[in-house]
Amino acid sequence: MIVSAEEFDTWIREALTELPPRFAALANEVSIVVEAEPSSEVLQDLELESEDDLLGLYQGVPIDQASFFQPAGELPARISIYRGPILRLCRTKAEVIQEVRDTVVHELGHHVGLDDDEMPY
Repeated sequence: MIVSAEEFDTWIREALTELPPRFAALANEVSIVVEAEPSSEVLQDLELESEDDLLGLYQGVPIDQASFFQPAGELPARISIYRGPILRLCRTKAEVIQEVRDTVVHELGHHVGLDDDEMPY
């Protein structure tokens, strides 16, 4: 599927507007960025062989581990959505929007401290 970066960004916004209220509130706490592909460093850190194995990534301190005593200078929580792997996985606009929504909810699960096996998606 060939989609412009602008169109994909529009689909991301659509997916975010469709989040249930509790997830939408959490999404306001993190930066959500779109990247073309996961970097080789990210793939190495996560011990993944293919960029297609990673649709999104949460980076930050989960809110269940956050403390007033966190070291200064820590970057804010961030969710990366990887356009390339999602577009290679999906065949239609509807599938892309659903996959982005599911990926954002999954990564927000990490933001609240859930492990992969505890995720709603």
